[in-house]
Amino acid sequence: MNKQGNQEYWNRLLLTELPIPKEEIKEWLKSYAAPYKELMAYYRCAMMEVETKFRVLNEELSLEYDRNPIETIKTRLKSVESIGDKLSGMNKPITVESIEENLKDVAGVRIICGLPSDIYTLADAFLSQDDIVLIQRKDYIANPKPNGYRSLHLIVEIPIFLHDEKKMMKVEVQLRTISMDWWASLEHKFRYKKDIEISEEIDRELKECAEAAAILDRKMESIQRKIPVNNEDAYE
Repeated sequence: MNKQGNQEYWNRLLLTELPIPKEEIKEWLKSYAAPYKELMAYYRCAMMEVETKFRVLNEELSLEYDRNPIETIKTRLKSVESIGDKLSGMNKPITVESIEENLKDVAGVRIICGLPSDIYTLADAFLSQDDIVLIQRKDYIANPKPNGYRSLHLIVEIPIFLHDEKKMMKVEVQLRTISMDWWASLEHKFRYKKDIEISEEIDRELKECAEAAAILDRKMESIQRKIPVNNEDAYE
């Protein structure tokens, strides 16, 4: 089957079977292995660029704050199965070009901070850099989701410099506190456990835990403000 015939097959499959079976996605990957691997490599490069920027900011701000505002940095690249499911759910063509055009969260970087104020300080510093293009900003800290989820989400474009060109790549950046990340991780495991339906009682308790975590964050922020910063030894 030639490339055009291959694409017509995937478009027919897209319209008839959702989500696309993993076996079919693997066959698609075989057909487009080289360009797919190339695109994923570009996304990995973009994640490295974002991670480096935040590590530099963490180093700089640690001198000013006498502590590191970033606790952990995590990166993730969507699996081919997840990409296929998302494109099929959007009723978009299953092509490498479609991945780049329609998906904003193939590459993800998660920044885990100590305090809520660290999130906004880091986000503002990151977005002020002249090679970062902000595409979308969703503040789920100021406006939590109905289930209690809190995080700051940024979709950005960042340049990667290849041997013969500069290419702009999209990356999703999530910034959360330790408590926000702890809650989100456990909530996801509980809510999406196979063959288990979350009752209204559990749903309510999870939301109460999210609020308790937010109260803890605010309390720790208040305590931090009472502690004087000692950066006299920073340059010794």
